[in-house]
Amino acid sequence: MPDASQLEAVMRYHERTKHHFNRFARGPGQLDWANQPDPFRRFEGAPLTRLPLLAPDEEPVSPAYEDLFIRGSVRAVPLTLRSLSRLFEYSLALSAWKEAGGTRWALRVNPSSGNLHPTEGYVLVGAIAELGASPGLFHYAPREHGLERRADCPAGLFERLVPPQAFLVGLSCVYWREAWKYGERAFRYCQHDAGHAIGAVRIAAATLGWSTLVLDGVADETLEALLGLDRSADFGGAERESAELLMAVGPGKLPENTSTVEVEAVQELKRQRWYGKANRLSVDDPVPYEAIDHVAAASRKP
Repeated sequence: MPDASQLEAVMRYHERTKHHFNRFARGPGQLDWANQPDPFRRFEGAPLTRLPLLAPDEEPVSPAYEDLFIRGSVRAVPLTLRSLSRLFEYSLALSAWKEAGGTRWALRVNPSSGNLHPTEGYVLVGAIAELGASPGLFHYAPREHGLERRADCPAGLFERLVPPQAFLVGLSCVYWREAWKYGERAFRYCQHDAGHAIGAVRIAAATLGWSTLVLDGVADETLEALLGLDRSADFGGAERESAELLMAVGPGKLPENTSTVEVEAVQELKRQRWYGKANRLSVDDPVPYEAIDHVAAASRKP
């Protein structure tokens, strides 16, 4: 539970950044188009496996919409590269490209304030032949609809980290993508977008007959280590990501007593082989917003 000082810091942020009856909250005042952050994170040097782009009538075919809300009505499909592709296609993928006045931009299936998409997706998944001989941690690259291998995870270690017959989906956030447009209010929108991403992953998993469970007992420090967000060398010169949450995904009903991961196993994952370095998103350094730094620190889960 947050202590009194943390709650006070969060409330100060709320008061500072809320809209008022007769005026909007403070904003940047203008948009620095030359420094707009890249909406696509990549890890240079990380092996990329493109996921198959499946037609609507290709397996696995989605059930009727109303069946998603009837427990047990959708039979669970096996975990394969195709079913993993469906999960990301329906949750974090691109949905279309638009163009006007010589400018081209992408839309995605998960809603985002200002179409800025601060949320990044990761998956810790068991061995799938097309992804490599061993389980691993992967970063989802929406533009390529592919998975970048960020770390190897030996099978024994994977079993310590993940509930039986399941895998893990992690979400992080690049605050600067939102702050570029919304200034210090950006932290609000980042949390909003993380909620959209949770909902998108849950309904995408339901189309495959899979369940999802947010592991709300995972500390931010542990999640940062699990997703490699604390690896300073991998983010040298690049905008950092902040940990948001971890979800277990798998067939059937996931064990309700699963709320965290083994910290010692996460530390062991840190000692495995890691791949890639994060790309820089903006030409110039991000504009610093102390209000975001303070509320992010106050909101950290110990």
